[in-house]
Amino acid sequence: MKEKIEEVYVKNLAEARELIASIGCDEKSIDIMAPKAVFKVLLIRDVNPIDAIIIKQDMLSIGGEVAIPRNVFWRKEKCEILIMGTLRHLSTLVEKLKRHHTSIREIARLIESELEEWIQS
Repeated sequence: MKEKIEEVYVKNLAEARELIASIGCDEKSIDIMAPKAVFKVLLIRDVNPIDAIIIKQDMLSIGGEVAIPRNVFWRKEKCEILIMGTLRHLSTLVEKLKRHHTSIREIARLIESELEEWIQS
């Protein structure tokens, strides 16, 4: 039975499009599904703890995840966060983060820059 299932790692949008096309999906379906087939984990450093909480809430609201330090509610110093989601999650998150204050908008710009690289590669 093992030969009926195979784990596939999709590195970028081009690979996702190619893989989905290879099983016979139509172009419109490929456009919808490809951004959902690429999963990324981003480590972001020097995040204000309040910003970390806001980013986590925004990402959870769209089905992604953000790992934040367990003591984030009491800490004063900046922290690291891990943002986890598909390209679709990340692009939706960017739009949500652009509505917040300056430091969160800067994180949105960083994520957006990474997204542009993955989409072009």
